[in-house]
Amino acid sequence: MQPVEIYTSPLCGFCHAAKRLLNQKGVSYSEVNVLANAASKPEMIQRAGGKRTVPQIFIGSIHVGGCDELYALERAGKLDALLAA
Repeated sequence: MQPVEIYTSPLCGFCHAAKRLLNQKGVSYSEVNVLANAASKPEMIQRAGGKRTVPQIFIGSIHVGGCDELYALERAGKLDALLAA
């Protein structure tokens, strides 16, 4: 299974929804709280191609995007293959 990294904020409902989907699928992930670790925000923005909102989700070397993109992959039946690649 590919490593999953998600940049989050504890106040973000979309972050909670993205983590909920990953948890339901039994996917382990590393979480980077951009509020608790201020240095991680510029890193996230750079890795995400300038995107500043959370969550920003990475599966392996692939930038998935945010919560909406993660759920779109799931609806399209593509998330499991991406996780397994």
